[in-house]
Amino acid sequence: MAAALAIADPGTYFDEALQTRAFRLLPAEYRVTDQPIALVTLLGSCVAACIYDPTLGVGGMNHFMLPDSEPAALAARSDGSARYGAHAMELLINDLLKRGARRSRLQAKVFGGGNVLRGFTSDPIGTRNARFVLDYLGNENIPVIAQDLGDVHPRKVCFFVQTGRALVRHLPVTRDEEIVRAERALYGRLSHAPVSGSVELFS
Repeated sequence: MAAALAIADPGTYFDEALQTRAFRLLPAEYRVTDQPIALVTLLGSCVAACIYDPTLGVGGMNHFMLPDSEPAALAARSDGSARYGAHAMELLINDLLKRGARRSRLQAKVFGGGNVLRGFTSDPIGTRNARFVLDYLGNENIPVIAQDLGDVHPRKVCFFVQTGRALVRHLPVTRDEEIVRAERALYGRLSHAPVSGSVELFS
C-alpha cells in the first residue's frame, strides 16, 4: 500500500494553512518518504504513529484502527492493510529500515486514541489503541518523544518527516459527528471482515 512518496505523487495537494505540499492519509494506510512534505490525517479513536530517523531525514506515518488482537488481523497481513496496530507498526518500521533508517536512531510521536464513539464505556477502542501503541514502541525500544493521546477529541495531525516536527489540532465539536459517522462505518465493516517532548498545537 505504501510507496516512496515523490513530490509528483497524485495523492499530494498544496495545504493552504501549512503552506506546503502534503499527503492525506486515510484509515488503514501508511506512508514513508524522505521528501519535504507533510503527512496529514484526521483521527478519532484511531491512532497515528509518526516515526522517523532524524539523522537520515526519512520518516513516515500510519493510521490504524484497532490493536492486533482480533482474529481478522491475520487476514490484514495478506492484503497489505495497515488497519490493525501490530501490522501497521511492522509495515512502517520495516519500510523505514529498507530506506536506510537505523533502528537505534528511530524516534516516535504518537497521536489519537480519542474516545469519540459513544456507547463504549468499558475499555473503549480509543483507550485500547493508545495503550497498544505505547506498549508496542516500548517493547521495540523506540523512544516516544511526544504524544497527544486519549481524551474525547478528534484531531488533525500533520507530520513533517524530514524534521520530525508534528502539529496537532483538536477539532471543534462541529466536526465530531462527521468523524464519528465515518468511524462507525469503518468499524462496522471491520466487524464483518475475515512521554516527554513537546507537541505543537495549531489553528
